[in-house]
Amino acid sequence: MTTGGTVRAEGERDGRGGLWTALAGLTTRGRSFLAAGVAAAVCAYVLGQSDLLRVGLLLAVLPLVCVAVLYRTRYRVAGSRRLTPARVPAAGEARVHLCVENVSRLPTGLLMLQDRVPYVLGPRPRFVLDRVEAGGRREVSYRVRSDLRGRYPLGPLQLRLTDPFGLCELTRSFSAQDTLTVIPRVEPLPPVRLTGEATGYGEGRQRSLALAGEDDVIPRGYRYGDDLRRVHWRSTARHGELMVRREEQPQRARCTVLLDTRGAAYAGAGPDSAFEWAVSGAASVLVHMVERGFSVRLLTDTGSAVPGEGADGFAGASQESADAAGLLMDTLAVIDHSDGTGLSRAYDALRGGNEGLLVAFFGDLDEEQAAVAAKMGRRGGGALAFVLDSGVWLRGPTDVPGPSDAAQERLRLLREAGWTAVGVARGAALEERWRHAEQLRSGLAPAGGEGV
Repeated sequence: MTTGGTVRAEGERDGRGGLWTALAGLTTRGRSFLAAGVAAAVCAYVLGQSDLLRVGLLLAVLPLVCVAVLYRTRYRVAGSRRLTPARVPAAGEARVHLCVENVSRLPTGLLMLQDRVPYVLGPRPRFVLDRVEAGGRREVSYRVRSDLRGRYPLGPLQLRLTDPFGLCELTRSFSAQDTLTVIPRVEPLPPVRLTGEATGYGEGRQRSLALAGEDDVIPRGYRYGDDLRRVHWRSTARHGELMVRREEQPQRARCTVLLDTRGAAYAGAGPDSAFEWAVSGAASVLVHMVERGFSVRLLTDTGSAVPGEGADGFAGASQESADAAGLLMDTLAVIDHSDGTGLSRAYDALRGGNEGLLVAFFGDLDEEQAAVAAKMGRRGGGALAFVLDSGVWLRGPTDVPGPSDAAQERLRLLREAGWTAVGVARGAALEERWRHAEQLRSGLAPAGGEGV
């Protein structure tokens, strides 16, 4: 991502506003010179010392001359910013490249370059450029890093012009800004066989049954590029135009990722909180399913979904799969707690069925919400749930691990309703929980006492 612009170092040349702005740019040293000069001139007048008057006039005039020189400077400076990359995972680093080019015919003086960044990304970067010749350019760079996901503005870029004596400084800003997107951390997941494979899980595609018989074919009009071997001559003779047989349309396996964002379902905050683990887990599953060729959909407890390619969501294993994953990551980068208290709207969004594999990340579930979640698992496709118990996540490292009796009861209720329910302890790796879900489905791991 590259943005830029051009600023005139001369500033506001039309009216008194620019002159007063230049006078306001006097540094502490410049104001001290001016004050000392005025005081010396007054003392010289009172005492009748002409030599002291000349010294006072020199001290007072020198800052004003520097202001006039900067005010009438006519060179122009162009600046640009480039992010590599513009989308980084949490705790990852991005490098910001700044380029300053002197597009005027005069060399510049001392330039101080400063870029505005949010405090989350680190300290504000500052650079000093001694002199840029006419037509010359200077490039500098700095790194930014954030443990918190989100979208952070960068810029505008500012130039501070100063005179050789350091008596006056003028600030000029570019108008262009950039945005750094910090997405959730994504863990690579192994390809496991989960419940719901019979409905399309595995290779990621199912094909509808072929129509039996030549007479059952439903033709359509010929389109440029169609294979002439698919021409249906009987329909062509009937309609008087070239007709071709319809191809068997592939039906992608589907996966819906449900993210519980209720504020009451999570306790704690920060990059190591339960909610951030759930967001990172949802991002990992979405990327994993897109790479495996699934049509994926992201759904929240509010019943809202990210719009994708048609009603089936984002299609994977295609040229647009990278863009689809990027849009999903951008959505998860800014997702926050919802004001909702229940999962009923998410259940209504899933009542239509035919959602394929359902992977849910739940926070705390009371008895009522556990019953609503249980009804979601009684669908035709497979259902996998990761349940995060706030009581476990708020415990210290020296506390005895293990879920509460209420959390164990919620897991049992979900499993009886058809879910492959997995408890998540603080600091657990998603890959390990992902494999454990496969073991639960296969009966290789006990359903109870898993020490979540």
